[in-house]
Amino acid sequence: MNNKEVLITVYGAEQICASCVGAPGSRDTYEWLQAAIARKYEVDRINYKYIDINIPQSEEKHQAFVERIFEEDLFYPIIFVNDELVAEGIPRLKTIYNALDQQDVKLIGELK
Repeated sequence: MNNKEVLITVYGAEQICASCVGAPGSRDTYEWLQAAIARKYEVDRINYKYIDINIPQSEEKHQAFVERIFEEDLFYPIIFVNDELVAEGIPRLKTIYNALDQQDVKLIGELK
């Protein structure tokens, strides 16, 4: 059994990605994701972090990825589960849920 913490990181910006017109904003996605995950999973091992790509980052790994977003014209929000990129642009819950399952995050009501 895996009891390690799971970190969900959302990279995004207040302004909606030009290629994602009609999609919710990054901050809205960040909040929606927390609510959706809390309806299905035990959240005691899950932590969340929002990275605004328009603000310089003090952590090197975050700053390096922010630079990559701009260099490669990646669609945001971009969602990581731990160090695995699981969604770019409009996220699909099924993909994120699969990543959480791989981390052995327990479903609500699952036997301990």
